[in-house]
Amino acid sequence: MCTNKWESDEEIQYFREYLRIPSVHPDPDYKPCVEFLRRQAKQIGLPLKVFYPANDQNPVVILTWEGLQPELPSILLNSHMDVVPVFPENWSHPPFGADIDEEGRIFARGTQDMKSVGMQHLAAIRALKKNGSKFKRTIHISFVADEEMGGRYGMRPFVPTDDFRALNVGFAMDEGLASPNEAFPLFYGERAVWRVYFNISGSAGHGSLLLPNTAGEKLNYIVGKMMEFRKTQVQRLQNNPELVIGDVTTINLTKVSGGVQSNVVPPLLMVAFDCRLALDLDIEEFEANLHKWCDDVGGGIEITYEQKQPKVPPTAIDNSNPFWVAFKKATDELKLSINPEIFTGGTDSRYIRAVGIPALGFSPMNKTPVLLHDHDEFIQADIYLRGIQIFKKIISNVANV
Repeated sequence: MCTNKWESDEEIQYFREYLRIPSVHPDPDYKPCVEFLRRQAKQIGLPLKVFYPANDQNPVVILTWEGLQPELPSILLNSHMDVVPVFPENWSHPPFGADIDEEGRIFARGTQDMKSVGMQHLAAIRALKKNGSKFKRTIHISFVADEEMGGRYGMRPFVPTDDFRALNVGFAMDEGLASPNEAFPLFYGERAVWRVYFNISGSAGHGSLLLPNTAGEKLNYIVGKMMEFRKTQVQRLQNNPELVIGDVTTINLTKVSGGVQSNVVPPLLMVAFDCRLALDLDIEEFEANLHKWCDDVGGGIEITYEQKQPKVPPTAIDNSNPFWVAFKKATDELKLSINPEIFTGGTDSRYIRAVGIPALGFSPMNKTPVLLHDHDEFIQADIYLRGIQIFKKIISNVANV
């Protein structure tokens, strides 16, 4: 039952210290994270800069290890400091306690998403620097705010700034997912997220009548069309075992509102859908269909968007991308099984890819149940420590391209 083997490990101690900072939504305080990272930068011997691209509550922290050829495009190792809310009553350990059990499982919010990866980046750099390693390319290690809310105050406003451009990023690495089996998922692209609202107007009046062109009839038609489209995607997945969820378009009805009282036909109803658009979907055609369905059912429907991301080309995973070649060589030499996929959700990588910078999402956590955003989120200490060794090899390769 002795956990001393792990508790005495320097990197495990740093990781647990970071996990104990409750940088949790809906109101994260990043100041303790920034102070912790200042101490880390000093201990490793790297300069640190803090940027505030949106406001003074949402920092972007960057540590920099200058390369032998600093004019070459740099490597960016990105992670986010924020974590999603917790319901402590559903946890068997305090969610910000970073307790280790006798199996070496470290329990805390952020152990998978993604304080682990940020600290593995730092740990790998600490070890490489200590060993006297030198690399051609400059390496930036970034810690950003607000990723869990879509990067509104973090990566999204940071990428268009002169400060980001000055980093001269040529290749980025960001988060992936844990894997319950031996293989590691590797993410090279993301679907575009659209949150579509249909604001439906129609004839209003008494509930005892059969009025024409009611909002209810139009809503029924629109929901039917969206669900029909959804069904085609379900069938695509069922018919082709090689496809995963990131390869298809997902459509889910998420909000319905409206109505005056139960015996009044309302003048306005609203229905909202979360749409994640596959990379092979013709986005213009998809949007044209949304408008066509509105016209077909008699008009009087306004479409608005809470989110409407453009299609961002995926990162090349072939010989045309020297960073991919270097990454793959590292994982091959380590005999790791890698599964390239399109990410199901959204990460800050989409903002980096959108300006033409190749980015890969990779979290070295195999043999680990996927518990991001779940109760009792954990990572096993030996898996965490092995991830540091994996990153040492990958970083050494990509920084010498």
